[in-house]
Amino acid sequence: MESTIVKSVDYNAYFGDNHVVKNVNISIPRNHVIAVMGPSGCGKTTFLRGINRMHELIPNATANGQILLNNEDVMQMHPIFVRLKIGMVFQRPNPFPNLSIYDNVIAGYKLNGISLARMDRDRIVEESLSKVALWKEVKDSLTKKGTFLSGGQQQKLCIARAVAMQPEVLLFDEPTSALDPISTSSVEELFHDLKKNYTLIIVTHNMQQAARVSDQTAFFYLGELVEFDDTKKMFTNPKDKRTQNYITGRFS
Repeated sequence: MESTIVKSVDYNAYFGDNHVVKNVNISIPRNHVIAVMGPSGCGKTTFLRGINRMHELIPNATANGQILLNNEDVMQMHPIFVRLKIGMVFQRPNPFPNLSIYDNVIAGYKLNGISLARMDRDRIVEESLSKVALWKEVKDSLTKKGTFLSGGQQQKLCIARAVAMQPEVLLFDEPTSALDPISTSSVEELFHDLKKNYTLIIVTHNMQQAARVSDQTAFFYLGELVEFDDTKKMFTNPKDKRTQNYITGRFS
C-alpha cells in the first residue's frame, strides 16, 4: 500500500471574491511524480502555491479547507517550516544574481538564519549539486555567479537550492517552459532520479511532458479537480468527457 504524503481536503482558494480553486480533494502518494494539467486559468498554479502556503502571500488571497503533510495540517504550521518541508521551483530560473553558485545552493539556510559549519556547508553544496546532476559541471566554478550558467543549468541550480533544505516534497510550476528542448530533456531526466528521495508535483501545460515524466496526472478545469488517475490510464481511457476533450485538443 502506497503511503500518502500530501492530502488536500475540501481545499478552496480565492482572490478576493473570485473562487479559483473549488473544493479539491486529492491524496498524493510518496515518491511519485504528479503532473497537474489543465487550460490556462483553471486553478492549477493556485492549487500548487496553496500546498506550501505561498498563495496567501498575494494581496486579497484567502483559502480554506485542509492541506495535510504527513497527516499534519500545513495551515496550522509556521509558513517558514512548511516551505522548508515543501520546496518550490518556479517557471523561470531565478538564481540570486549577486550570489555565487556555492552561496545560491545554501541561500535557504542564510535566509532562515541557520548557521552551519564550513564542513557542513561544503557537504550540503556537493550533495545538492550531485543530486541534480550538476556537480561535475560546476565543481571548479563554485565562486562564479549563478547567472554565469546556461538556462538549463540555472534551473538545476534552483532545484539544488530547494533540495539543500532537505524537503519532502518539491513543487514545480512550469519548470521547463523557459528552456530549450535539450535543457528540457535534461531537467525531465532529473525528475526520475529525484523521485527516489522526494515527491514531485509539477504544473505543466505540456501534455507530452506530463505523459513522459509523471506517474499520476491531475486534470483541473474551471477550478475543479475533474480527474486524478494513473497517467497512462488517463491519456488512453479518461473517465470524464472534459478530460477527453482536453487531451484530444477540443479545447485548450
